[in-house]
Parts: sequence; C-alpha cells; structure tokens
Amino acid sequence: MGSILVNGKAQEVEVPISLMDLIRANKVEQPEMVSIQVNGEFVNREDFNSTIINTNDEVDFLYFMGGGSRC
Repeated sequence: MGSILVNGKAQEVEVPISLMDLIRANKVEQPEMVSIQVNGEFVNREDFNSTIINTNDEVDFLYFMGGGSRC
C-alpha cells in the first residue's frame, strides 16, 4: 500500500497502480470528459492505461464546466 493525493486528499492505494485503474477505483463518471494531472502535468487520454501512479504522487481529476451568460 502507498499514500497518494487525489484532488488534495490523502488516499491509500495498492501501488504501483495504472491511472486507468485509479480512475475506476475512484468511480470517476464519464472518464472521457475529465482531464487529469499527475504531479502537475496533464496526461493524454491515450496514456491513461500506461501511466503508472506510485507512492507520494499527486493526481487531480479536473472537470471543465461550460456555461455562462450571453450578452
């Protein structure tokens, strides 16, 4: 087990773990609509399976919301 930060909160996971498995473990809805940073670097969607998360890594799931008002 290892400690990582997910969206700023400590989380214990079996490491190493692929980013895709971490997405599944966190029950991320619509993973095709989320951008992900690992240690401050954006990860390309096609690299989710091959990106490995280790102890002390920081992962941020970023959801972009559209909207606003028209003038």
